[in-house]
Amino acid sequence: MEFSTLRKNLKKDFSNFPIIKVAILGDTPTQLLHQAIKGYGYEIGISFDIYESDYDQIDMQIMDASSELYEFQPEYVIIFQATQKSASKFYKKQIDSKLAFAENHISHVSQLVNVINDNHKCKIIYFNFTETNDSVFGNYANKTDASFLYQVRKANLGLMDLARVTKNLFISDIASLASLHGETAVFSPTTYTNTGIVFDIDFWPYVAKSVSDIILAISGKFKKAVVLDLDNTLWGGIIGDDGIENIQIGDLGIGRAFTELQTWLKQLKERGIILAVCSKNYEHIALEPFEKHPDMILRPDDIAVFVANWENKVDNIRHIQSVLNIGFDSMVYLDDNPFERNMVRNEIPAMAIPELPEDPAEYLGFLKRLNLFETAAVTGEDSERTKQYQEEAKRATMQKAYANEDEFLESLSMVCTVKPFDKFNTPRVAQLSQRSNQFNLRTVRYTEQDIERISKDENHTTFTFGLEDKFGDYGLIGVIILKNEGQNAFIDTWFMSCRVLKRGMENFMLNAIANYASEKNFKKILGEYIPTPKNELVKDHYRGLGFKENNGLWELNVQDYKPLLNHIKTI
Repeated sequence: MEFSTLRKNLKKDFSNFPIIKVAILGDTPTQLLHQAIKGYGYEIGISFDIYESDYDQIDMQIMDASSELYEFQPEYVIIFQATQKSASKFYKKQIDSKLAFAENHISHVSQLVNVINDNHKCKIIYFNFTETNDSVFGNYANKTDASFLYQVRKANLGLMDLARVTKNLFISDIASLASLHGETAVFSPTTYTNTGIVFDIDFWPYVAKSVSDIILAISGKFKKAVVLDLDNTLWGGIIGDDGIENIQIGDLGIGRAFTELQTWLKQLKERGIILAVCSKNYEHIALEPFEKHPDMILRPDDIAVFVANWENKVDNIRHIQSVLNIGFDSMVYLDDNPFERNMVRNEIPAMAIPELPEDPAEYLGFLKRLNLFETAAVTGEDSERTKQYQEEAKRATMQKAYANEDEFLESLSMVCTVKPFDKFNTPRVAQLSQRSNQFNLRTVRYTEQDIERISKDENHTTFTFGLEDKFGDYGLIGVIILKNEGQNAFIDTWFMSCRVLKRGMENFMLNAIANYASEKNFKKILGEYIPTPKNELVKDHYRGLGFKENNGLWELNVQDYKPLLNHIKTI
């Protein structure tokens, strides 16, 4: 996307978009970054309300608790310290100081982050350094810490380590973007000399996308699943015509491109992205390469939902979506056939459908550049997600054998573990907070740092719910945060994985907090529903559980509460 397109977007109507407040601080002029982020917001349906500091006031704005930065109260603070500006400081110092450049830089960034955290609750997006070799040492720059290249790379590594331990700090990887596009396309010496602006005008849209990808992921808007065509997408050739021995996959010729694509998809699956198959074929023929071909990377156990028949792909994708129970806007569809892509795009416009290149050798590089699978958190449970969906398919099959819903639920032998927030479940709680859209009463997003803060606050009581049954372990599937409001307990947060809908978990969770409220002598439990485009599912949640509406809140009298029926036991 060209910068001119983003600039034209600035004149369009943002009034129906949700507003996100962003502050931009830079040591070089940032007006083009401001325009690019604002304009890119139109492409993703967000109205960015932006405060842009005068350039080279990063420390002044952050260190002064009464500055415009804190007065603005941003949800995100973007900090951009340009490589070129840091290089100037590097060259002006003595040789002994140069050796400490990276350490001093990371120490300073850490200080800035700590001060922001002390003054204002927000997320921080920091740009790493683009790399540049000043040719003072040539290739020997990689062997001496006196070179600027060495110090820049060391600083970027230190920044990664800092972000690992600072939960509300996120890195916008400008270094990788610059490497992808090349220095001549990224940096304009003439522009920098005349204006102080470091990037070429048409590089800013890529920077804006990088920032927006992070914000979308933190806000819970990211891709969760990939639906895959097979013939000429996962392997070369047509399995039904060519036979298993003649499809192209492996280390020879174009087969290598398909092998590398499958390897990448396997890595996504291990990270927690759900893989599904949608193919026009007989199921036993479509499955054969997964089961028998020695060069296949993906195997049946890697696929959460496998659909192969002669129905149209739109209907099959809708079936896959119903099984996964996630929004179409959380799904990606990969198909080599332009006709099939266009048909699905016309019928399911919310789904991401990349225009794959004609040459399969270009598939993987093209998909990597799109950065479709940004995430704000990764947990140990992610690698189990495919198995969990396969287990859910078994439950659905068994349910058909029962005419009575209660008998089916009783047969599952469900047990629930209830725990407060702790250091072990904090990453998963934060991830669920960012992922849960449909069953989320207030849709408040929390980072790990937020969760840690709440867990230590004596005015909050936290509950996590883990569920398992005879088919397997769902893992942590629900969270409630109660806030002490005198005689009442307010439900600050209630979200739950849609994978356990119609299992009785809503009743079980309310029983748990009602029992706690009774023990603490609260008179009422108060709930609030804040509507979003995705959570209409829970619009009548509190009414269905027996709450009464009163001035926009929902109330439940603790003393009159009678436990609700469910078929879940407590461990």
